[in-house]
Amino acid sequence: MTLIKEVIQVLEQLAPPAYQESYDNAGLIVGSGQIEATGVLLTLDVTEEVIAEAIERNCNLIVAHHPIVFKGLKKLNGKNYVERTVLKAIKNDIAIYATHTNLDHVTNGVNWQIANLLGLENIRVLAPKKQILSKLTFFSPVENTQSILNALHEAGAGNIGNYSNCSFRTEGTGTFLPNSAANPVIGENGKQEEVNEHRAELIFPSYLESAVVNTLKKVHPYEEVAYYLQSLENENQDVGAGAVGELPEPIETDDFLRLLKDKMHLQVIKHTKPVRDKVRRIAVCGGAGSFLLPNAIGSGADVFVTADYKYHEFFDAENSIVICDIGHYESEVFTKNLLYNYLSGKFPNFALCLSEVNTNPVRYFV
Repeated sequence: MTLIKEVIQVLEQLAPPAYQESYDNAGLIVGSGQIEATGVLLTLDVTEEVIAEAIERNCNLIVAHHPIVFKGLKKLNGKNYVERTVLKAIKNDIAIYATHTNLDHVTNGVNWQIANLLGLENIRVLAPKKQILSKLTFFSPVENTQSILNALHEAGAGNIGNYSNCSFRTEGTGTFLPNSAANPVIGENGKQEEVNEHRAELIFPSYLESAVVNTLKKVHPYEEVAYYLQSLENENQDVGAGAVGELPEPIETDDFLRLLKDKMHLQVIKHTKPVRDKVRRIAVCGGAGSFLLPNAIGSGADVFVTADYKYHEFFDAENSIVICDIGHYESEVFTKNLLYNYLSGKFPNFALCLSEVNTNPVRYFV
């Protein structure tokens, strides 16, 4: 038996909720995580038609990229499609979970999916986030340091890019005087003590602070653990908006547009004029990404693939980059495939379904 909350826990290992934007509403929007999951329907958007599809396919959990409830609902009487969709889900005991900007911001998330579809190499975050890393410094007897570090690594500390189990230590002398109420592991009450100790430091994602500190206190031998925490300004190279990478070889701009149209299943591409004969470095951002244009230009990208560009924003290319607006739905629809592939590796014997409903509200007359 697999509970809905267990599916959610696995999803949040891929895209921690802490990485969503402040305006976002990712997470479990409708339903309870405490009931058994009969099946999971994966979709970009949640609509009444998607709820009907979930009922037909016996899926009581819908995992979507876009939250059906983005702003607070003051009433629930079915006056618009959001309220009708939520009501239909509640009436049929269907839970709705959304993984939105948090999935945008992680490696192997939305933007990695686009980059992989385009065959890009050396993919990296286009605009890494700052102020989401912390540093733990602690002091321990030399003989205990490695076992403590091992436990902290298991708790998620000490990862830097492609490197894990990262830390730094220096050796010195720790001093303390246990009072009469103390229960010292080393030394005696009322007697000054000197111990050969390590000062150890390691970085961790700030949202893991509770888990990391609790682990330190659990495995440290001392009755009173000496440690301190610092918030860091460092960029987290694994978390942020957009992605950038390179094609295996430079190709003609028109050939890239054909590649883009084919791989993303596009009917049309809105783009600015070509600025160089061949292109190779490509920046991408699923959904509305005009805010990342300075980052795309700064990365040296030849092309910026995104969506929801306004007329006057196309002028901002300034003949330095090709902006390609491929449409919001088109840039993110393959997110459901990403989630399917991820979950199928975690729940190989569980019913996972790709939604067959085209939720794109935009139509093209060609």
